[in-house]
Amino acid sequence: MLRKAPKLKNTIKSKATTNINVRPASEAMIELITLIFLNGLAEEAKAKAFEEKSATIRGHHVKAVSKKMLKKARG
Repeated sequence: MLRKAPKLKNTIKSKATTNINVRPASEAMIELITLIFLNGLAEEAKAKAFEEKSATIRGHHVKAVSKKMLKKARG
């Protein structure tokens, strides 16, 4: 059974060493940017799987394109 992802605000507060106040608009923007990044990562992994003539996207497909996607996300 799939588990729900933790709320973004709880994740940010648990990872931070100091208290960080995140406004609702900022939280929504961070979630949207994260979803856009994950969508792009899934599309690139799908293309990589298609190149290798695989019917499913596997972990090594995601790992192969993750460095390229992270570099592109940094700018």
